[in-house]
Amino acid sequence: MPHQSSPVRDQLKAAGLRITAPRVAVLEWLAGHPHATADQVAAGVRDVLGSVSTQAVYDVLGACTNAELVRRIEPAGHPARFERRTGDNHHHLVCRGCGRAEDVDCVHGAAPCLQPSNTAGFVVEEAEVVFWGLCPACSTTHHEKEGSA
Repeated sequence: MPHQSSPVRDQLKAAGLRITAPRVAVLEWLAGHPHATADQVAAGVRDVLGSVSTQAVYDVLGACTNAELVRRIEPAGHPARFERRTGDNHHHLVCRGCGRAEDVDCVHGAAPCLQPSNTAGFVVEEAEVVFWGLCPACSTTHHEKEGSA
């Protein structure tokens, strides 16, 4: 692998992770495909590298999540999703129809942007909010089905 410098390589090095072709490919692919499942990441990385095992992709995603280079979100009833946007405590919109996810910035800025009415003695560090609904495509389909019923 060439020893050229790139933002992804620099991030891996700064995180104390070895710079490997699968790690670079996963991070670069994920930058353009936020909220992807591990299977989607694996398929995308295979297009770049030619071959990589699904287990290798899971290992890369796990190591990069632990190093805070990747954020893992787990909307209820959906597979885990991965994104490169980390450290800003943003939230998500998730479509109940197709599972599409979109980022939503915090209304009040710094983490945690929401406070519970009772902390039960916890020191609250982060708020994770998932807004559920229908994306424009699913909403249109839903309304068309209601109109024909």
